[in-house]
Amino acid sequence: MNFHEVRFPANLSFGSVGGPERRTDIVTLVNGYEERNTPWAHSRRRYDAGVGMRSLDDVETLIAFFEARQGQMYGFRWKDWSDYKSSLASVEVKFDDQVIASGDGVETRFPLIKTYRSGQFSYARPIAKPVLGSVRVGIDQDEMKEGVDYEVDTTTGLVSFVTPPTEGSVIRAGFEFDVPVRFDTDRIQTSVASFRAGDVPNVPVVEVRV
Repeated sequence: MNFHEVRFPANLSFGSVGGPERRTDIVTLVNGYEERNTPWAHSRRRYDAGVGMRSLDDVETLIAFFEARQGQMYGFRWKDWSDYKSSLASVEVKFDDQVIASGDGVETRFPLIKTYRSGQFSYARPIAKPVLGSVRVGIDQDEMKEGVDYEVDTTTGLVSFVTPPTEGSVIRAGFEFDVPVRFDTDRIQTSVASFRAGDVPNVPVVEVRV
């Protein structure tokens, strides 16, 4: 797909408004009960990049980035400051933050995932855009060495081991990651006068499937 492996300036995404959305179809029956279904296996995130604009220089940077992506044409990386680590935001990434798979003695490639838990329920989110140099991987209680024991494809989120992990072994990983997004508009409207008055441009950004 049309995607540029470049991150939207992190200082401009800081302070942006956004988060995950779900799509749920709800049918109310005649007896008052509801039937709820969703066509989406995974949530989709939306943000407003305009909120992070703090100066006219920021606006110029935004316009340059927008033009280089040709509006909605090309996707890019986005740092979601509220959710960009395999661990809690206040904790350093460790190799055993997330369990991503179980070895079978044959498979060598495993996708990165982040699991969200609440009570007895959980949701496993695919991580397709890990940050270069941030991924740490381990098997059971031992941390592996990147470039020796495994390689990471930062464009797909796949971890490839040199030797297949043994059957029953627990494969773990810790990482920072970006969200693959695109602009959700082909037009940016700015005004020097209105910006100085505190009116920032509306620049919607939406997550894309990769």
